[in-house]
Amino acid sequence: MSRTRRWVTIIVHTDGNPGSRTYRLPLSLVRASAIAASIVAGLIVMAAISYAPVAGTAASVPGLRREIAALRAENQQVRLLATRLEEIESRYEQVRAMLGADIVPPHPEEHGGLQVVRPVVARTPDEPPRYRTGPTLPVYWPLEEQGIVTRGPIGSGTEAEAHPGLDIAVRAGTPIRAAGGGVVAEAGVDPDYGRYVLINHPDGYQSMYGHASRVLVRAGDVVQAGEVIGLSGSTGRSTAPHLHFEIRRNGQQIDPRSLIPSPRL
Repeated sequence: MSRTRRWVTIIVHTDGNPGSRTYRLPLSLVRASAIAASIVAGLIVMAAISYAPVAGTAASVPGLRREIAALRAENQQVRLLATRLEEIESRYEQVRAMLGADIVPPHPEEHGGLQVVRPVVARTPDEPPRYRTGPTLPVYWPLEEQGIVTRGPIGSGTEAEAHPGLDIAVRAGTPIRAAGGGVVAEAGVDPDYGRYVLINHPDGYQSMYGHASRVLVRAGDVVQAGEVIGLSGSTGRSTAPHLHFEIRRNGQQIDPRSLIPSPRL
């Protein structure tokens, strides 16, 4: 028995026109058209949903380009600063070499909080003492080693910057010894001298020791000639480890070498 085909009749009537038009379509065709329309509508909705992020991304592209340009400019500035820093470090090393820092061996590093033990030189019982006791003039070399004198006294009347005393290049941590017996007048920190010690001696003499890494005396302490009063370093206005050593008499700077012509070690 054959299946009866179903139809859908569509009547179209226009206002003002007494007549009408009749369209007779198969039901299957109507259903297929409705399904196709639904699919097309769904595709349109999905396309709209997918297009929204793309449109937002496209809108942000100009801003991203500006940010990339700014980052590139900042990167260029960083490269210029790095180049400038390398130049400054190179000049710093040149200055250190001029001051004699390249001939000063580095101080051995300490590990585990243990102090480096320095050698102690023994003397025979009949050997005369190296230093006089009691208050004395500053006539002794202030270090256990000769060191390298990298700069001497420069008066204020010259074109160069005034520089009182001697700069003696030695490795950091070298014991600093009192150049004579006396009383510690000052022991502290100064912007230029760093950690320093000032000692009063007889006849209006004073000795000053600057750029120490550590000070071992206090104001008012009585010290003997040769007594360790600190350790050398590079504190204050300093570019390399050394001892700044001055001798004054009645407030006037004098060349330490006029009292200490050669190290007495």
